[in-house]
Amino acid sequence: MAVAAQKLTYEEYLAMPEMKRRYEIIDGELRMSPAPIPFHQWIVGNLYRALHGFVALNRLGIVLLAPVDIIIRRDPLRTRQPDILYLSAERSGIAGGAQLQGLQLLQHAPDLVIEVLSPTNSRRETADKLEDYRAIGVRECWIVSPEAQTVEVLRLSPEEIHTLGIFGTGMTVRSEVLAELALPVDQIFA
Repeated sequence: MAVAAQKLTYEEYLAMPEMKRRYEIIDGELRMSPAPIPFHQWIVGNLYRALHGFVALNRLGIVLLAPVDIIIRRDPLRTRQPDILYLSAERSGIAGGAQLQGLQLLQHAPDLVIEVLSPTNSRRETADKLEDYRAIGVRECWIVSPEAQTVEVLRLSPEEIHTLGIFGTGMTVRSEVLAELALPVDQIFA
């Protein structure tokens, strides 16, 4: 007879020690993610440098790298860890490191999340993440495909998820959330 795994509560989650591995909590179950491949991390680094530089220069808010937990809901507990997230100072009130000190997790919806696909990501998993982000008020999500070398920019609203554009080699990524940003796709994968 199989024994059901005990579901993790929000309070138990807060009491957990900091973990070095990436994980998400889906309906109370701790799910470890495999370590990303080097090219995935290269892409994440390129995206982070470009976004962080733009956001810092324009004093728009903060850009963070995974692993940072975002609470989707508390009961049953559900968290996500996008590869990169942007929090506008205007929406979150967080403009720098001082406001992050002492935070164990984020309870503000990021304005923008970026997911760099891994070979192990299924379409269902990606769709579930998009629904979670939409449900908490994330405004935009970029789905980055290392294999196709494309960036799909999606607008998330309470009613729908809408593709704003799919940007490939030789093109420039455009964002509604970061309207002045012009990011060449070639720079992401180079």
